[in-house]
Amino acid sequence: MRRIRILLVAVTGLAALACERRPSAPQASLSVAGALRSTDNTGYARAVEPRTFRFPADHGPHPEFRTEWWYYTGNLETAEGRRFGFQLTFFRSALAPLAALALEVPARASRWATREAWLAHFTVTDVAGERFSSFERWSRGAPGLAGAQAEPFQVWLQDWQAAAVGGETFPLRLKAAEGDLGLDLVLQQGKRPVLQGERGLSRKSAEPGNASYYYSLTRMPASGTVRVGGESFRVSGLAWMDREWSTSSLGADQVGWDWFALQLADDSEIMLYRLRRTDGTADPASQGSLTGADGSPRTLRLADFTLEDLDRWRSPRSGASYPARWRLRIPSEELEVEVRPVLADQELDVSFRYWEGAVEVLGTRRGEPVRGRGYVELAGYPEASR
Repeated sequence: MRRIRILLVAVTGLAALACERRPSAPQASLSVAGALRSTDNTGYARAVEPRTFRFPADHGPHPEFRTEWWYYTGNLETAEGRRFGFQLTFFRSALAPLAALALEVPARASRWATREAWLAHFTVTDVAGERFSSFERWSRGAPGLAGAQAEPFQVWLQDWQAAAVGGETFPLRLKAAEGDLGLDLVLQQGKRPVLQGERGLSRKSAEPGNASYYYSLTRMPASGTVRVGGESFRVSGLAWMDREWSTSSLGADQVGWDWFALQLADDSEIMLYRLRRTDGTADPASQGSLTGADGSPRTLRLADFTLEDLDRWRSPRSGASYPARWRLRIPSEELEVEVRPVLADQELDVSFRYWEGAVEVLGTRRGEPVRGRGYVELAGYPEASR
């Protein structure tokens, strides 16, 4: 599932073998659901039952699965109060399954030969400057142009990277730069990993195997610099990491999803995804989690929350109409909040256009005011006819 990431990797993988450059003029017109449903899963491992997670090994790659991703987002601020959002994400896609699911790869004649394609996205939201910028890179998984390893941890595509600062996985350094924008952050782990779904098995539909292995680091203290134009800003704040690997695709009647990662000021976090069906309703597989200040998570089923769209925004590039403000209720927590984008236009203008951006949260919990920040992703909203 979880998001645009599977689609992006699957359909750009073959192009990555021919070209390691950012497209000069991305054309976004493919169907999210259509591309996800066209995959042949023969020979790949499937996420069919809960597993035991092992760290730091699971921070590294899982080549027996078709796709996986390392997804970093966050909200940052200078001492003077200037705010930024960021996204740095890495996607791996297998171009062919490992022989009989074995983990060894037969010798290849060329050092350029590879079974993997890589894609990365980098965005910066400059709230005061009212500027959102997005960039994309593709690469093959050879010879050292892109890849991932568990110990010491590193995932990279050319000079964009997330890498352990020392011998341990954390602290972790994120680095990316493109044009007049740059990001250089150090992230601490913060809370322990949250295993999403059923002990880390996140089911996306009733179809067996249509699932991912999914964990999150929901509150990662972050500090470093953001470069915008010719100026660098010292910043600090909170980041979120989502980590998933899978082989399966969307169900036949699913067209997209809305994903929320919210960090509240009371030290709790909320993750939700609403899977949208062709008739406009939420799929029963939609779910999420609520993580307490002590790091203890609780699974949220679709019946445990309501998510109401309050406004719309239409992209001047794609013509897609996205939800632009939401009311979230979790009755068991007596929580009611409004989630608002910090900028209306945070649509990525890359090979596939989708909306992913920084948001702020304001409302009440058990009668007391509650605030927060986070990130929202909106995928599968159709472009207007040209």
